[in-house]
Amino acid sequence: MDAKTFDKSKLVSRHVTEGPARAPHRSYFYAMGLSDEEIHRPFIGVATCWNEAAPCNIALNRQAQAVKLGVKEGHGTPREFTTITVTDGIAMGHEGMKSSLASREAIADTVELTMRGHAYDAVVGLAGCDKSLPGMMMAMVRLNVPSVFLYGGSILPGRAPIGADVPEDFATRDLTVQDMFEAVGRYQNGSLSDAALDILERVACPSAGACGGQFTANTMACVSEAIGLALPQSSGAPAPYESRDHYAEASGRAVMSLLAQGIRSRDVVTRESLENAARVVACTGGSTNAGLHLPAMAHEAGIRFDLQDVCDIFKDTPYFVDLKPGGRYVAKDLYEAGGIPVVMKELMRKGYLHGDCITATGRTLKENLDDIAGEADGKIIHPIEKPITATGGVVGLIGNLAPEGAIVKVAGMKKLKFEGPARVFENEEECFEAVQKREYKEGEVLVIRNEGPKGGPGMREMLATTAALSGQGMGGKVALITDGRFSGATRGFCVGHVGPEAAGGGPIGLLKNGDIIQIDARKGTLKVKLTQKELRARRKEWTGPRETIYGAGALWKYAQLAGAAKDGAVTHPGGAAERHCYADL
Repeated sequence: MDAKTFDKSKLVSRHVTEGPARAPHRSYFYAMGLSDEEIHRPFIGVATCWNEAAPCNIALNRQAQAVKLGVKEGHGTPREFTTITVTDGIAMGHEGMKSSLASREAIADTVELTMRGHAYDAVVGLAGCDKSLPGMMMAMVRLNVPSVFLYGGSILPGRAPIGADVPEDFATRDLTVQDMFEAVGRYQNGSLSDAALDILERVACPSAGACGGQFTANTMACVSEAIGLALPQSSGAPAPYESRDHYAEASGRAVMSLLAQGIRSRDVVTRESLENAARVVACTGGSTNAGLHLPAMAHEAGIRFDLQDVCDIFKDTPYFVDLKPGGRYVAKDLYEAGGIPVVMKELMRKGYLHGDCITATGRTLKENLDDIAGEADGKIIHPIEKPITATGGVVGLIGNLAPEGAIVKVAGMKKLKFEGPARVFENEEECFEAVQKREYKEGEVLVIRNEGPKGGPGMREMLATTAALSGQGMGGKVALITDGRFSGATRGFCVGHVGPEAAGGGPIGLLKNGDIIQIDARKGTLKVKLTQKELRARRKEWTGPRETIYGAGALWKYAQLAGAAKDGAVTHPGGAAERHCYADL
């Protein structure tokens, strides 16, 4: 395929490059150094979330240059652009976290607008931190152009220096940012010194890349491969590895091949491939946030795939990959054990995957996996016949306290039932302050409400609070429920996405201190010991949603548009309401 033989008459970029009327447009391209041949080739968007906010995204700029080389090798003309990222590790624990989920929508929207405005024919999208991964993939599905996703890669694990004066459990294990949040809890209860905290914060994150455990970024990176938008093994190599450039270059070549074959993103993202992705989240003990992002990606394609659909798959899938935070290993270890292709090979062997799904290679998932020689190592990737637990590392809950559902990560947990009196907080700050002061009791269920998509606004993650509890040694001695979210790094009995949210009149907004809450992750239930009559009486007393401080701006706008968490907290009608396909304009 080259500029001399490629028929541009059916590509969107013809609107900016072809015919006498486009002479003004072409003058801009000449101004940027493009040749006549390059102008008349397909235009390929190379979208990155590069910024200097955090290590997650810092390597994306370099990788984008390698993508562009691959596009040129495939006789396309790459056009690089960037979009925003809000990095959760920096936003965590303060008002900034309200921007996190809203940033997912902004990423999808800005990539769509850039592609539309400049008439690009296909896209390679690079992302490195939690919400940027689903945001980029949502844009691909929304546009329905040939698309390849590339993860920026995980961070290398940290290690305390030999002989450093830190507690033994910190000195003898790989460190991630999760350990730093938990170290704060240890510091607050007096079991970690100023000097030890200072040492740990300097070594926990030793390189570029996203958080190293099976937190949200790595979970969604695994999704990118499992769903078929990313090349096999491309999600695994850590960010500093030079091999990332090879995956980047291959992604550029791959998008040109997809364009030549007419394979678009919605040929790849189907109900079956979404189910494959949910399987991989379950068997790796992935982040509960996948229960939010998979429905949002499905929504872009006009596919109905809500939280309960995701949780049904989680329940039916064995958990057999030993990764932090519930397990012992990090993303680098999984990559060296064969990565997601070996994990999917195990799932395929027992009939858990749809093998006929088309992928970014232009081949089916089964064809890709037939080329994989690796096997389960029995340490990081267990044989599927000998799983860590028989059901997935993430469980869906439903009941009179969560009629629209909720979700809890159980990977690594031994206790799967909890019952106790509620201690109610109206926002995260109230709860975090109480945890810092140890103003709670063992056996209680801490309730954080008004943190949903609308009520927050922005559905904040609660890692600072849950990590502080774990650091105080109370992670298994109390439970926490919220209409907000939890970080993929959260561990302990923490239930998120409780719906309907308090701002929507959900039962979580009607709770009072002392109400008895029952959580059963085996049965998949979340209940409060109140009768329907008592709940109806309280609803009559409810005075409406709490007023937030956001009366204008992006977060106000997000609060007006955001839908229910069970559907992905999306902000527009989605693929089902479309009246055109961008790629056919």
